[in-house]
Amino acid sequence: MSEAAEARTRHGGRAGRKREREGSGPVGRPYITRNIPTYDILGEESLTAIERTADRILAEIGIDFRDDDEAIALWRKAGAEVDGLRVRFPPGMLREILASAPREFTQVARNPERSVRIGGRNVVFSPAYGSPFVMDLDRGRRFGTLQDFQNFVKLAQSSPWLHHSGGTICEPTDIPVNKRHLDMVYSHIRYSDRPFMGSVTAEERSEQSIEMCRILFGTDFVDKNCVILGNVNVNSPLVWDGTMTKSLRAYARANQAAVIVPFILGGAMGPVTNAGAIAQAVGETMAGCALTQLERKGAPVIFGNFLSSTQLRSGSPTFGTPEPAIGSMVVGQLARRLGLPLRCSGNFTTSKLPDAQAMTEGTMSMLAAVHCGANFVLHSAGFLDGLLSMSYEKFVLDTDLCGALHTYFDGVKIDENQLAMDAFQETGPGNHHFGSEHTLKNYQTAYWDSQTADNTPFEQWELAGSTDAATRANRLWKERLQTYEAPPLDEATDEALLDYMARKKAEAPDAWY
Repeated sequence: MSEAAEARTRHGGRAGRKREREGSGPVGRPYITRNIPTYDILGEESLTAIERTADRILAEIGIDFRDDDEAIALWRKAGAEVDGLRVRFPPGMLREILASAPREFTQVARNPERSVRIGGRNVVFSPAYGSPFVMDLDRGRRFGTLQDFQNFVKLAQSSPWLHHSGGTICEPTDIPVNKRHLDMVYSHIRYSDRPFMGSVTAEERSEQSIEMCRILFGTDFVDKNCVILGNVNVNSPLVWDGTMTKSLRAYARANQAAVIVPFILGGAMGPVTNAGAIAQAVGETMAGCALTQLERKGAPVIFGNFLSSTQLRSGSPTFGTPEPAIGSMVVGQLARRLGLPLRCSGNFTTSKLPDAQAMTEGTMSMLAAVHCGANFVLHSAGFLDGLLSMSYEKFVLDTDLCGALHTYFDGVKIDENQLAMDAFQETGPGNHHFGSEHTLKNYQTAYWDSQTADNTPFEQWELAGSTDAATRANRLWKERLQTYEAPPLDEATDEALLDYMARKKAEAPDAWY
């Protein structure tokens, strides 16, 4: 891509700058291409020690694969040692299998200009995932509904700083458990034109999520292109249950990407020591990623990680703490050695409000994602209450941080304009640069401009009502929902999706658990 074309992509070109001047907000990009290096904190000897420990866990202890006879059969055929549900892996076996997984792949959006590239130097921000509750300053904490789910899809679509519509942004608890996946996938398709995630809570629901994509994109296109992700979790420690393995195999079978994620709470589902938890996580994740390749060689897969700590006095999980954050740095190094795209870290917090604790913990976690080399950052916005609650206000504050990180990822560009010798020649010693030609030429793109911060003098802020950041975010999410416009969707495709949903819902009675 030429430098001029890259600039148009980054800033939206002349039309984008015109939209910004007219007040319709900043113009984003489909995804980030990092222009800063990753940060490697361990040397070869230490990395080899962790990999050797992971290999020992896999070979000497093994992993249980429950309620999935086909997965057991695949492992046996591949040469693993199978003893009932327990599978043990000779050292090097999983790495050999993983050689067929792509280093990078594109997830295609229904709007091709919104497609994302996952892997390599690319970074994709996606909303938080999985909360049963939602909260805002007006109504407090409550169970999520389909309307809340759709609101968050609309807010994600409205943000220039997110690249992905996400998955289960919150649980729509007013819809039956066995049918809500249909409404969630449809909402992503109807109210966003960005890439999205599907259901993983049962093999049938995974397959139906993929089938809705076949209606949207066409069967042949889906077989040849990744259009949907499925986020599957290991039942740590050292257990893969059939619900997850059947779902990950369903995605791989359809040539769609599974995101393989252990969820290790140190001291509960793994050791309290960082190195031991990392070794466990690497072993569990490698096994899940390799299983996708046994199901369909060459299927896209994302190496995921979710390290967390525990307050050992009470047993409560903690999020946004420094040990998992620095652990993510090591996981990034290990994923690069495997040659797999990485999902790691996110905007984590245990705070119950969008307050200083929330932003401190969230920023700690997000910077870990930035520097560890994460390619797909789930939980980029909205995460509160230890992932139990999705916050409207924190969603807005977090997307603002994502905007700042776009600029951070761009690094420092060096060229004649950036070195600004003409500005020094024009202004000379002792004169300010406010009115210089160089400043006027660059002022629209020189600095990132927060949409939630208040940078006015104290007196002006006080006269305007002395509002804090959460209150400003409350106003912003309401404004964005009020001005939201759904991207166009082909009417025949919409009707076909609605018909498919109606037929599937009619096939079974409602189930609420």
